[in-house]
Amino acid sequence: MFIIGAAFAYLLLVLLKRLRILNSYHEQVIMLACVNIIMTSSLNLVNGFTGQFSIGHAGFMAIGAYVSATLTTLFFRTSSWPGFASIPFFLTTLVVGGLVAGFVGFLIGLPSLNIKGDYLAIVTLGAGEIIRSIFNLIQYVGGARGMIGIPRYSTVFIVFAITVIICLLIRNYVYSIHGRASIAIRENEVAASAMGINLTRYKTQAFVVAAFFAGIAGGLFAHITMFIQPEQFKYTKSIDYLVFMYAGGTGSISGSILGAGILTVLQEVLRFLDDWRMVIYALALIIIMLRRQNGIYGGKEFPILRMNNYLINGDPPLFHAKRPFKFLKIRKGES
Repeated sequence: MFIIGAAFAYLLLVLLKRLRILNSYHEQVIMLACVNIIMTSSLNLVNGFTGQFSIGHAGFMAIGAYVSATLTTLFFRTSSWPGFASIPFFLTTLVVGGLVAGFVGFLIGLPSLNIKGDYLAIVTLGAGEIIRSIFNLIQYVGGARGMIGIPRYSTVFIVFAITVIICLLIRNYVYSIHGRASIAIRENEVAASAMGINLTRYKTQAFVVAAFFAGIAGGLFAHITMFIQPEQFKYTKSIDYLVFMYAGGTGSISGSILGAGILTVLQEVLRFLDDWRMVIYALALIIIMLRRQNGIYGGKEFPILRMNNYLINGDPPLFHAKRPFKFLKIRKGES
């Protein structure tokens, strides 16, 4: 159902473009909204579903952006390649960037996820700033000046399709035994541990998966803007994704889609107000949080995002749900 709904949404975008209602500026806003949806949904996997508090998510986005852009721009200079070769290679670089971001996420998450609350927030904030500072010092990728000349491989179709796929994978993860274990950790770590759930393993696993998706989002972002610099990925960027997540609602993929989508478009709609834009934007956020304390759609899912007609919160564990990734296996007797 979700794929059918996404297909109708994309066909609507194509129709609006054919009717000249959408122009290139609107397309760029849509693509940036999709990137923000990926970032917010992956952050929700850690903060919303697993109950941790990470505020360094933009660092993983930076890794994916720089790895993907370096491969397409500096290593192989694919701008001169024909389309049938450059696009598959670009998609491969997205995966590579995601894998590198996931590996760094593993290195950060394994030792730091034993702490929680404000202390974990400080660790992840520091890690994100370290990543940004490292790219600031590497002159090969432009240093503080940034990297220019990145080919524009991200199209509306590619970005939209990858966003749909990632939302489906996150949905499958949440409804799998791994996701149910993460939710159990969020609700009560002591009880989850008493039931035999390996806290470190599932916390780290969620952190790595979220970092992987953030890396893919970073690669898409780099090939939308065609220019990246470390200042684009400082801690305020991570705060933006926290705002999107809490405004949309934690523990909800649908909330991440609504929060990131609405607030991204709202920023552009209010651009004509110049300096007053952020004032109105902040007031809108305050009204949302006062009227909807759980976010726009917190703890709920669109019917097309539910699996087997179960909700994510308050329903029996879905240990029979299909596993989203073949490499995520649990040995017999281990949960």
